[in-house]
Amino acid sequence: MAAVAPRIFVSHLSGIAVFDPNGDQVGRVRDLVATVRVDRRPPRLLGLVVELSTRRRIFLPMTRVTGIESGQVITTGVLNVRRFEQRPTERLVLGEMLDRRVRLVESGEEVTVLDVSIQQLPARRDWEIDRVFVRKGKGGTFRRKGEALTVDWSAVDGFSVEEHGQGAENLLATFEQLRPADLANVLHHLSPKRRAEVAAALTNERLADVLEELPEDDQIEILGKLQEERAADVLEEMDPDDAADLLGELPEADKERLLALMRPGDAADVRRLMAYEDKTAGGLMTTEPIVLRPDSTVADALARVRNPDLSPALAAQVYVCRPPDETPTGKYLGTIHFQRLLRDPPYTMVSLMLDEDLQPLSPSAQLPEIAGFFATYDMVAAPVVDEDGSLLGAVTVDDVLDHMLPDDWREQEFHLAGDVTDGK
Repeated sequence: MAAVAPRIFVSHLSGIAVFDPNGDQVGRVRDLVATVRVDRRPPRLLGLVVELSTRRRIFLPMTRVTGIESGQVITTGVLNVRRFEQRPTERLVLGEMLDRRVRLVESGEEVTVLDVSIQQLPARRDWEIDRVFVRKGKGGTFRRKGEALTVDWSAVDGFSVEEHGQGAENLLATFEQLRPADLANVLHHLSPKRRAEVAAALTNERLADVLEELPEDDQIEILGKLQEERAADVLEEMDPDDAADLLGELPEADKERLLALMRPGDAADVRRLMAYEDKTAGGLMTTEPIVLRPDSTVADALARVRNPDLSPALAAQVYVCRPPDETPTGKYLGTIHFQRLLRDPPYTMVSLMLDEDLQPLSPSAQLPEIAGFFATYDMVAAPVVDEDGSLLGAVTVDDVLDHMLPDDWREQEFHLAGDVTDGK
């Protein structure tokens, strides 16, 4: 008697590694592609959307999958690396099916889809969606009350109807561990409808981090679909330089309305950055570097550096200034690099260990001068000081690269050595 193929819930497949027969990883699963039939027959699973190390998303047919086990997918090793393009008849299982509101055929009761399972057909290489995990009652998260049950695909109805106001909690649960840049890549490949729904479900802080990693058109689209009060809250959570760049792309009336809704201090920082020309040190800098007074100690500096909300570039050095501590500060005295902080006793005053030879950038410094500064001194961040000697902010290497790359670089794949070869 033939063994029954194991049933796999798709939420367990999100992000798992894809390997060739030699054991080399070729990418990670980002979604599944299915086709929904007009009758009540289970949808046929066509393949997987696999993200390569270059961030290119390709289609891996299920006929090329030799096994799904132990948290990994094994392929035949022959991949077509043409970029995945969704066809009108295809449905993304994670992106479009999770969180849908459907009805139980028998009772007509409305339920929320929490997960679906796939199974390989006996004696064939075809796969299909056979079961649906749903929760009764309002809301779709696992934390809310309501009976949860698993039913056959034929026991529910409503997947073929476009749903407005679809939730995104369970979809986001499958991507919870993704870095902001990777989650931004997920959003970029969703439909505008689902992109708006996912953005609505993200916390303000998480959405701010993701917006900073999205192409400009996606940023404007998502911000435009948020309520103005929430859009202002998200802008407050963004790095001031990123918020200034985004607001600079909006019509003047929209920009002013959002700035008026932001906290006065945050809005002031953004307005100050918007006053500088694009691709100058003033336009690229963040206004929130680590600033310490001269009588602070190494222990004080390391405590500030440990802040998990800081980017690695901003945490690489601290700036010593006379009061006030907020930018624009009092007189800028010098920079201390993180490595130097590790070499001195914790009670040492920072004023005794300044790198005073490193000349700061002027806010009017142009991009080529800034890039030359970083390359010459092997820096990942640089202070920006005005003619009065006040620290205005710091430029980080990621912002320099962002403005030196082509405008559409976020929509392109990375080109790395050892890319998967085309199997055609």
